[in-house]
Amino acid sequence: MSQPLPAAGDPAPDFTLPQDGGDPVTLSSLRPAPVVLYFYPKDDTPGCTIENKDFTALSGDFAAAGAQLLGISKDPVEKHAKFRSKHDLDVTLLSDAEGDVCERYGVYGEKKMYGKTFMGITRATFLIDGSGQIVRSWPKVKVDGHAEEVLAAVREL
Repeated sequence: MSQPLPAAGDPAPDFTLPQDGGDPVTLSSLRPAPVVLYFYPKDDTPGCTIENKDFTALSGDFAAAGAQLLGISKDPVEKHAKFRSKHDLDVTLLSDAEGDVCERYGVYGEKKMYGKTFMGITRATFLIDGSGQIVRSWPKVKVDGHAEEVLAAVREL
């Protein structure tokens, strides 16, 4: 069972994860930049594709605000590379194949869809400030308008 979601004021659990086409990313090494850390269930599914395209569309605005965008799923880096290429995504996608980071952020657990129960990633986003503290979280994200809402929160930092 997952840990509870970290809340505003909690230190963001540090991690190092592989990305497609680049060196592994360590969260703490990105300081003092704020980080938008979003977890999504699976590459190339409808909701996840829209979410990643929305963050990509605003990636220049996030960069202008000084923020790093990191998307995490359990998909392997090879699948991330195909997903990024197919949809021309401009966000850093990290692979948490073992699910350890998902567990530490409390986003992996029991889900229900179409009357079936299964284990998976709950779509969630965390805004982490330059000192490594979580300043806001969005549990159980609804995709429509989410990237814009997160950008507004980044601009308030």
